[in-house]
Amino acid sequence: MITLRKADARGHANHGWLESWHSFSFADYHDPAHQRFGTLRVINEDIVQPGAGFDTHGHRDMEIITYILSGRLSHCDSMGNGEDIHAGEIQLMRAGSGVQHSEFNPSDSEAVHLLQIWIMPDEQGLVPGYWQKTFPEEAKRGCWCLLVSPDAADGSLRIHQDARLSAALLDVRRRWTIPSPPDAKPTCMLRAVVCRPTGMSWLRGMR
Repeated sequence: MITLRKADARGHANHGWLESWHSFSFADYHDPAHQRFGTLRVINEDIVQPGAGFDTHGHRDMEIITYILSGRLSHCDSMGNGEDIHAGEIQLMRAGSGVQHSEFNPSDSEAVHLLQIWIMPDEQGLVPGYWQKTFPEEAKRGCWCLLVSPDAADGSLRIHQDARLSAALLDVRRRWTIPSPPDAKPTCMLRAVVCRPTGMSWLRGMR
């Protein structure tokens, strides 16, 4: 069964410095019909204004993936990492037993547009970790590029969950198929997120 949920049906919050759209219940947005999708807990589309950001805060027992659509985001965490994430890059932070971090937009003129995706891990209390990788446009143009997976296949970043996240830059005039992994079980679920007219991401999560 295919269920279509349009972008304007998501939760929305505008704090001035931050504008967010929530696919699932998050912060002040609560929707009993959209709590999570299998092990996928959060898909937030955020636009952070220049010079603004998230003060230091904590996470635990979550695989947190940040995908930059445009602009740049600065990250600093209690593991000693301090990096800028640019458009086309993906950041994976394993919160595990607990981590503190902050994020802000270092630009004085350009907003940063990003997706933040939270996946519940298959084990609690993992050792926190941090990874960052660039996936160039040519690797995504007209084809699916695997970003994260449980086995680090095809150069993807490894997460502790039977889930795969891919991205593609697609020609909207053509018909495209979202592939299911060859080892997919009958309980396999696919979720597609169109994040701009030429881009799409999808994730497979297991109940």
